[in-house]
Amino acid sequence: MANKRGSIQMTTEEIDAFLTGRHVMNIATIGPSGHPHLVAMWFAMIDGKPAFWTFGKSQKINNLRRDAKITALVEDGEQYNELRGVELVGTGRIIEDYDEILNIGLVVAEKYNGEIAVSEAALPFVRKQAEKRLGVVIDVEKIVSWDHNKLGGGY
Repeated sequence: MANKRGSIQMTTEEIDAFLTGRHVMNIATIGPSGHPHLVAMWFAMIDGKPAFWTFGKSQKINNLRRDAKITALVEDGEQYNELRGVELVGTGRIIEDYDEILNIGLVVAEKYNGEIAVSEAALPFVRKQAEKRLGVVIDVEKIVSWDHNKLGGGY
């Protein structure tokens, strides 16, 4: 049987479309014990890079300050033949500039909650949240992808 790995990889365009979709990104950083610290985050692609915001005192920020390695997984599908995913391996760059943090928060809020989340009425809330948060941009070094829809129902 031929290796099917190559036949299920997503193209660059498919990866881009998938990552702009409304999925959850699971991120793994290296915890203080050396074990992976894994959490689910909302994210957005900003300037072609995955970005999210989180509380400045969060474990993931502490982990990234100690070791910037990060792996992210964005996936979906319920049945085997529907499974799709993108693994992103790289470095987590902490963003401490308020305007950049606010921008990440606004882009993520709109992606997951729609235009109402960035309306004039919502802006004070988002701005206040940005005061307590830091941004993280993933500088991706390696991408692995799969789309089992490409198997055509066969294994």
